[in-house]
Amino acid sequence: MKIARVTSLPIVLGAAAAFAFAGSPTAPVESAPQARTVEITYSAQVNAIPAGSKRVEIWLPYPQSDDNQKILKGKVSSPVPSKILTDPQYGNKIVHIDVKNPELTDIPITMLFTIRRTEYVHNDFAAAPTDASAASSEANLDRWLQPDRLVPLDKRIQELSATVVAGKSTDLEKARAIYDYVIANMTYDKTPAGCCNGDIIWACDAKRGNCSDFHSLFIGLARAAGIPAKFEIGLPVAADKPSGEIGGYHCWAEFYLKGYGWVPIDASEAWKDPAKKDFFFGALDANRVQFSVGRDLTLATPQAGPPLNYFIYPYVEVDGKPFTHVTKKFAFKDLSANPVAAPR
Repeated sequence: MKIARVTSLPIVLGAAAAFAFAGSPTAPVESAPQARTVEITYSAQVNAIPAGSKRVEIWLPYPQSDDNQKILKGKVSSPVPSKILTDPQYGNKIVHIDVKNPELTDIPITMLFTIRRTEYVHNDFAAAPTDASAASSEANLDRWLQPDRLVPLDKRIQELSATVVAGKSTDLEKARAIYDYVIANMTYDKTPAGCCNGDIIWACDAKRGNCSDFHSLFIGLARAAGIPAKFEIGLPVAADKPSGEIGGYHCWAEFYLKGYGWVPIDASEAWKDPAKKDFFFGALDANRVQFSVGRDLTLATPQAGPPLNYFIYPYVEVDGKPFTHVTKKFAFKDLSANPVAAPR
């Protein structure tokens, strides 16, 4: 009988700012930020590993603490050894499992986290410089102006961006115009073929999609307008339930204002709830856990296959080739004093 190896990695960091957006890009209203403490169970299993396989590699995203979420506890359990690595491009934490000459035909992995998530609010836009020459304090901004494989900055996107931001003089005004355009011109619909890949050209043609399609459009139009923008992805936590399964990922974006910093947006959630349209320009609710950032990812240790479109689900290679016999399941349990997040 094999004994499961357990790796426990608690991480600690700070809490978020305490403002909530109130309908005007220049007039935030102070209020206590929402916060939730949740237990997240992330389960994966590699199934039916072919006999005679020489090497099985498994990668899973591992959340980390930042100003808006604090990893109170973290544990990885599996019958095979695992390591926590950091990818050098984006700084994502990654669980890596590398098994030579595997004896098991199935490899289960369970990650269990206790996470405190606070509203991420950065919308005191009266403090944002209007001077385009304001200094940038963030390193590596050039990456967030470059195209991704499914977010090209071709002539079509450049022309559309120029049309959307016409008449806007500041980056803040341009970003808001792009945000409003995305919400007005997209429909949240996960059913059509081609959906859910974060393909900006598909989104422009179909004018519908899920959160990855909404935010590929925002990010591409922002970058084409000279505004750095980045993609972030994680798991949603139901706002009206104390526990339950999580059906799939949720993603959002941030754009960068010189002299002010990163500003979060969630265009797809704003589309679903128009009453929160102003809130989600400059703020994110606490009903989510972030796992990774960026598109076209090379993992740590690098995978043999092509860069990943985004990284939230397990990725597996057997003998250097992508392997898709993988099952996954996610669940949450609210550990907050008030087990259901109060709606805004």
